[in-house]
Amino acid sequence: MINATKETFQSEVLDAKGTVLVDFWADWCGPCKMFAPVLDEVVAEHPEVKLVKVDVDKEFELAQSYRVSSIPTLLVFKDGELKETSVGSVSKERVLGLL
Repeated sequence: MINATKETFQSEVLDAKGTVLVDFWADWCGPCKMFAPVLDEVVAEHPEVKLVKVDVDKEFELAQSYRVSSIPTLLVFKDGELKETSVGSVSKERVLGLL
């Protein structure tokens, strides 16, 4: 798991090959804390998938640029291209379906 900033987002997500899950979250967000173990489980079972977390409190501009208005929000990038978006705490099956 990698914490991305607006400075590192390009290299960690947009320039990355393969699938990258980007979790927009905040420390105070209860549903985000409930969702985190689901994401950890998915990436543990799928080592080819990279998990990148973006703290919306620290990276407000980055969240705004992807129109994140509710958290948790999960963006799925494949070879640097945004393919899927999911808002809210969802099941492991839903995350796997996004892949």
